Amino acid sequence: MKIFFITGVSSGLGRAFASGALKAGHTVVGTVRKEADARAFEQLDPERAIARVLDVTDTDTVFRTVDEIEAAVGPIDVLIVNAGYGHEGVLEESPMAELRTQFEVNVFGAVATIKAALPYMRQRRRGHILGVTSMGGLMTVPGLAYYHGSKYALEGILETLGKEVASFGVHVTAVEPGSFRTDWAGRSMMRTERSIPDYDELMNPVRERRLAASGNQLGDPDKAAQALLAVLDAPSPPAHLLLGSDALHLVAHGRAAVDREIEEWADLSRSTDFPDGAQLSG
Repeated sequence: MKIFFITGVSSGLGRAFASGALKAGHTVVGTVRKEADARAFEQLDPERAIARVLDVTDTDTVFRTVDEIEAAVGPIDVLIVNAGYGHEGVLEESPMAELRTQFEVNVFGAVATIKAALPYMRQRRRGHILGVTSMGGLMTVPGLAYYHGSKYALEGILETLGKEVASFGVHVTAVEPGSFRTDWAGRSMMRTERSIPDYDELMNPVRERRLAASGNQLGDPDKAAQALLAVLDAPSPPAHLLLGSDALHLVAHGRAAVDREIEEWADLSRSTDFPDGAQLSG
């Protein structure tokens, strides 16, 4: 049995991941923001569900918490960096402060947690880090610029990290969920107030559809948890794991559009080379 450390287990996918791991017999240390949520989480399994109240944007406390878990609970085998939230708003309308807060939680908090746990995994030459990004880390739609930016950033960090630690026996997987039946588009979504009429035709229907779909999404969180457990047992876990048929469709469509543009403008891209320049290998 393994020890899991999962950030953001009070609800949504984080709670589903934790519940799935507990049902499979693992020990789960989960972070929440409130004492009441901590008590509720530990009631899931009085012996193997262990809560820690933590704000992932408090870097010093993140490191102290990981050190304490390693000393008091045991070696962290699986880290699931899940804590985060969504921001909806047209870029021109959205204040810079909201961008900074989005990155503080979704990117800096995630990276701090990884950096706290990674030395232990590296020294043991084993472990699995899973970062919950989004299908929105590989494709975009209007109205989620700040959210997409944070998830694209985390995608790049996780993919790079995977290449850096592969020789240490540490696996890294970016998990890209589609639309799941959680509160992501409801109470977990921060929305910037609309202010520029020029965007009404584009943005108003987008916002209305997202609100209408909340609670009726395609994805089943419990099945997502089972998918993550299956990845942990794989001898060669994926660097990227899409969850949901909507994610498969939308990401494939978005990446195909990028591939078409790359090919269309390939000659112009090549025209910027020095004839005798050094070639970089991938």
